[in-house]
Amino acid sequence: MESIKFENSCIESISETLQLLSGKWTFLVITELLKESQRFNQLRRNLGNVNTKGLTDTLRNLENHQMIKRQVFPTVPVSVEYSITPKGEAFLKVFNEINLWKTKWDSPDVI
Repeated sequence: MESIKFENSCIESISETLQLLSGKWTFLVITELLKESQRFNQLRRNLGNVNTKGLTDTLRNLENHQMIKRQVFPTVPVSVEYSITPKGEAFLKVFNEINLWKTKWDSPDVI
């Protein structure tokens, strides 16, 4: 088998990306926001058993990485809506590739 070598910068980039996605709710929040923009409580309902702190931490982390956008509306009471950014939307390609990889290698015929 031919040896495949990665540049250190490539390994670091992939490692950082996997760390970003490794949060318990991260993938599910991204997939929910790929469907439509949502408010906090709507997201919480759609995700099921996520607790408030877990969702808040996940949203902050994704916002800090510019994967999602937090928009505050000056209503009474204040409304906050979360939406996917183009950077976050680009992950759809990555998710599709992961799915293709899993489908291919999960087959009992593949050794």
